[in-house]
Amino acid sequence: MQTNAIRETFLDYFSSKEHLVMPSFSLVPQNDPTLLLIGAGMAPLKPFFTGEKKPPHPRVATCQKCVRTPDIERVGHTGRHATFFEMLGNFSFGDYFKEEAIAWAWDLVLNGYRLPQDKLWVSIYEEDDEAFKIWNENIGVPPDRIKRLGKKDNFWEIGLGPCGPCSEIYFDLGPQVGCNSADCAVGCDCDRYLEIWNLVFTQFSREADGSLVELDQKNIDTGAGLERVAMALQGVSSFYETDLVKPLYSHFAGLADEVRRRANEIPLRIVTEHCRGTTMLVADGVIPSNEGRGYVLRRLLRRAVRYGRLLGIENDFLSDAVSLVVEAMAPAYPDLKEKEDYLRQVINLEEKRFRETLAQGMEILDEYMEKLKNSGDTVLEGGLAFKLYDTYGFPLDLTAEILAENGFEVDRQTFSENLRQQQERARAARLPSGEESSARYREAEPFSTLFTGYETLEQDTTVDLILAEGRSIEKAGKGEQVEVLLAETPFYAEAGGQIGDTGLIAGDHGKVKINNTVFTPWGQIVHQGEIIEGSINNGDRVKARVDGGRRQAICRSHTSTHLLHKALRDQLGEHVNQAGSLVAPDRLRFDFNHFSALAPEELKAIEERVNAMILANANVSTGMTTLEEAKMAGAAALFADKYEEKVRMVSAGEFSRELCGGTHVGATGEIGSLRIISEESIGSGMRRLEAVTGMGAYRYAVEQSDLLDRTAHILNSSTDRIEGRASELASELRVLQKANSEFKQKLAAYEVDSLISAVQDVQGVKVISASVQADSPDALRITMDELRSRIGSAVIVLGAVSDGKVMLVGSVSEDLLAKGVKANDLIKTVARQVGGGGGGRPDLAQAGGKDPSALPGALDMVQQLVREQLPG
Repeated sequence: MQTNAIRETFLDYFSSKEHLVMPSFSLVPQNDPTLLLIGAGMAPLKPFFTGEKKPPHPRVATCQKCVRTPDIERVGHTGRHATFFEMLGNFSFGDYFKEEAIAWAWDLVLNGYRLPQDKLWVSIYEEDDEAFKIWNENIGVPPDRIKRLGKKDNFWEIGLGPCGPCSEIYFDLGPQVGCNSADCAVGCDCDRYLEIWNLVFTQFSREADGSLVELDQKNIDTGAGLERVAMALQGVSSFYETDLVKPLYSHFAGLADEVRRRANEIPLRIVTEHCRGTTMLVADGVIPSNEGRGYVLRRLLRRAVRYGRLLGIENDFLSDAVSLVVEAMAPAYPDLKEKEDYLRQVINLEEKRFRETLAQGMEILDEYMEKLKNSGDTVLEGGLAFKLYDTYGFPLDLTAEILAENGFEVDRQTFSENLRQQQERARAARLPSGEESSARYREAEPFSTLFTGYETLEQDTTVDLILAEGRSIEKAGKGEQVEVLLAETPFYAEAGGQIGDTGLIAGDHGKVKINNTVFTPWGQIVHQGEIIEGSINNGDRVKARVDGGRRQAICRSHTSTHLLHKALRDQLGEHVNQAGSLVAPDRLRFDFNHFSALAPEELKAIEERVNAMILANANVSTGMTTLEEAKMAGAAALFADKYEEKVRMVSAGEFSRELCGGTHVGATGEIGSLRIISEESIGSGMRRLEAVTGMGAYRYAVEQSDLLDRTAHILNSSTDRIEGRASELASELRVLQKANSEFKQKLAAYEVDSLISAVQDVQGVKVISASVQADSPDALRITMDELRSRIGSAVIVLGAVSDGKVMLVGSVSEDLLAKGVKANDLIKTVARQVGGGGGGRPDLAQAGGKDPSALPGALDMVQQLVREQLPG
């Protein structure tokens, strides 16, 4: 039976048993910060098991995509371990229990899949007599084929709370794949007895005192590995031989060096398995990075590249294999077809990045291991492993794996300390101290603030608290810097990327100019400002007035970020998600995940799409709803924020729906227009757009028009002919540059004649070391190339001075390399004499320096340096 049919048979069977068949959830957990990736069929259903949410049906069946890496070291070494797999599962939330779960599993295995009964074995928890009775008396499995296993294997629990015994169905693949041990049986760690289905009976709660208490509502959670069931049904001993995986395996086998492949099959298996996992992770929106789930993806991909190299595969082979993964998996996950080009681009970019540094990083790691071997040490310093990680992109686990293959290990603790210090340095400039903030606003903690700024920009209210440098004061006078808490306020406090409001607080005794508005750690709104008139007292009745023009400009920017988010997803793909923003009156900044720079035509299309939404003048509405209802309406939730059950949804017509607490325009037309002014990288897989709206967009357009006029004037052209005029001048410039280059070559030839006449002989080797005329490194190399072509076997070191800086270039002919003369060593020594540095290859090197006065003396050293490098 083919794998797709196995999947379909399972879901159809449980549909006939009145289960709601649900599609696979994403590999990226939704609203579960405890999980990095979905690693089990029950993981997305956890809120239904815990009672946090009501399940859509008391019986559910799924085929869930999973990624799990704890056993990554075993991938390839066995035929059953994988990082990516599909888990078939049937679940009961307080409905049926042990008897039905066992009966249905056995019925499907025997009558649905028609697996031979003499190949099947069963395990139960050693104390679960109830399960034994069901298997033996109800189902008819002989006692000698029911194995009791201990808590480690057959009792599921994670700390305190729900837990329970397990029962597993095993398929005997035969002694030919076993360990040949006389004790080999169900539970052995070899490949013979393949666990194909695990039935978990959640019937207890583990209490703090260690006791087990029977649950009132008992649940069923089962998991049958799709690839493992396919192994049993297709009569193969590894999942690499199953119908969905074998074409990929064969593809990589065809690319690999035959001698290397035959010597060791493990690298080929690892490349095949990791290619599947990499493709499916990217398809669910994961981007390679150095943190979180992005690190898991990067680790898989770079591990595959490294093992591909061991097989002799040197090209970008993973991205080329994406189409095979898509072809195999698309029947179950049709969205893969739509994402195929995107998948290939993301994987190819990461593959190229790592390939550029892999060879160099491996050379350095080889040097480290050689030093360990010579010193007798077995542990690589964590700081050296961190250098490989930080400079050459080697995940720690990859370094550790290569070391282990050669009998070494890595100091993980020191590595972690280096990583922590780097992260702290990166955060230091941008994150305020939580302790400082808590101490500063400690006296504000008992108060509360009612925000009225969605409805009004003016509010009559009462002064609840005045703070000066974190201290509560009763009164403050003109010129003092204060922080004021009000009972009600229309001022929006900085949050969600939107900067805080400014404005005025005015009472009978004085006025406070508000320069910023922020939250305390406990949610009170603090107005930061300066008293510009009279005084202010605790308990004063005041009018709080927001700067309306500035607020409106902020609203234009904020609504524009929502439209920009929508346009980016429409243009680039559904993988795009907001990763941060700045919403200010004069500009907006939008950070998002994407794998490459945006092409000019993409930026133009995005900008045009946003302006079309603006011109549509769609109504912008807000409303409170439940998180589930918002998701069903298609609302975007931003960069893994944790939301309450009641959320505020902002809708811009039918264009955009997002969960957002910020302030917005009433209709998109109020934005006026939007212009994108820059796009840049802010890290691996992260991009940033900056844009202006409203009058800012108008001023930007005027500035661009003025620039065009000024440029036309400089080029002695009209604005409508500027492109043609620039093209004419560029053509003329190319002609002049070519003539200049030819002149320099002729000049260099004349200079070469005099240099050749001054050649020195050092132990039978021709040596030229001289200062020449050159205004650039390119001009210096032209002279060098002319010398090399005319003089043949020689050592040449030339120097020149331009703009007060020294340029050096050195060359050693191929025949002299064999005698031990190296250009890079010569250049490094000479460069040090002129206050500089450089390097290159043994045959050709270049450098620079800061001290022109030292150049003659440095060049005089060359003959002696050559003499020292020559043998005897």
